[in-house]
Amino acid sequence: MSDNFSEVIHTRIWQEQAEPDNPFAAALCRCHGYDVYGQLLGKASYIEYLYLLLKGERPGAAAASSFEILAVALANPGPRDPSVHAAMATGATGTPASSSLMAAIAAGAGGAGGAREVLLAMQTWADCGTDLEAWLARLAAPVPNHPLFWPQAEHAPGFDPHGVRCATPVLQLLAALSAILPEGRLAWLAENRAALEQASGTPLAQNGVVAAAFADLGLTPAQGEMFTLLWRLPGAAVHALEQTERGFKQFPFFELALENDPGPQRSPQQQREAA
Repeated sequence: MSDNFSEVIHTRIWQEQAEPDNPFAAALCRCHGYDVYGQLLGKASYIEYLYLLLKGERPGAAAASSFEILAVALANPGPRDPSVHAAMATGATGTPASSSLMAAIAAGAGGAGGAREVLLAMQTWADCGTDLEAWLARLAAPVPNHPLFWPQAEHAPGFDPHGVRCATPVLQLLAALSAILPEGRLAWLAENRAALEQASGTPLAQNGVVAAAFADLGLTPAQGEMFTLLWRLPGAAVHALEQTERGFKQFPFFELALENDPGPQRSPQQQREAA
């Protein structure tokens, strides 16, 4: 098995050498040429290793710091987010752990605040770059989504259709990343945010900042989508575990506030008696 590994398994990411007495166990594992257990273990951070897996090279200081910030920002979208709420719902029923994570990925994969929106926003960066006129034209007439797999987006990717103004955490994330990557799309986004928000009629969302950062770091839209899915799982996991302990009787259902509450409805019999 070890002699034919490179001929059977085609990947530029990983190389293994089998143990001499067990062809099903690896004696040496290399990731893009680095000995994982001999060179990286205990020396490279988790973020550095993820970057190596993705890009095939060690990250520079700015790239590593940016990846670290993005990982923290995305780690827990919170119970308001559909992906976390879906994981909590499965946790409350006592289903296996895999169910919670699959529910989180399914609910957080779409184009309305999900990972697909990051991909669409990154495609906008690829098409428009830092050309303000191109951005204004795109926001006025968004490109149709792929009709075979996804419904047409109802808002500009990277912007919050429910927001009145840009949320504080979004501004904080933009400032933190712009300080590390002072040139490129993030800096341009910070400078032109007001004009873009006016053109879209909606404030900038976290996904818009994440998409700009991923693009500045050289990720493809598909890579940005995948890492958004990956990095949002820790929050889904811990909230699902908490809800498993609390049970379905303490599940936090959202409270609805009706703006035009008609009040208690009376039956026809009650209406006749009142008359």
